[in-house]
Amino acid sequence: MDEASQEKLLPVDPPPMALRVEVNSQRMFLIYSGLIDREYEISTSRFGLGCEEGSLKTPLGHFVIAEKFGDFAPPGTIFRARRPTGEIALPGGEEDLVLTRILWLAGLDSENANTHERYIYIHGTNQEHLIGQPASHGCIRMRNAEIIVLYDLVPAGTPVEIVA
Repeated sequence: MDEASQEKLLPVDPPPMALRVEVNSQRMFLIYSGLIDREYEISTSRFGLGCEEGSLKTPLGHFVIAEKFGDFAPPGTIFRARRPTGEIALPGGEEDLVLTRILWLAGLDSENANTHERYIYIHGTNQEHLIGQPASHGCIRMRNAEIIVLYDLVPAGTPVEIVA
């Protein structure tokens, strides 16, 4: 057997850390060394699933955390264009605010390659009462206390899979 054939037979180790978002259950899992380490209730798009520009839908497929924003920002910090405004959001309200921390996703599949340009994030929200149901404008929302912990655990480059 030649060397190339032998390489194909070698098992592929899972990445040391990954995130898996399951839209149907509105859950996200932190997977460490192939095992579920933590589980989070989340909120995906109220407009459904898709990768179309301007659709406000949550994309499916394989992604990577391309960039992180929010080091040491107080919980509830409002971000606009990934910059803290200096304001702290009150819970509730109709506006879909990006709060506390941002994990900016980049798509790895041809279908979701526009994800970074669509500004699809994992972030905190002022609408924590809607966590557990589709309610976002395409992003993956988390409770503010939980995104702080997750942000500190996952480095840029962490793989993310979003499945129906």
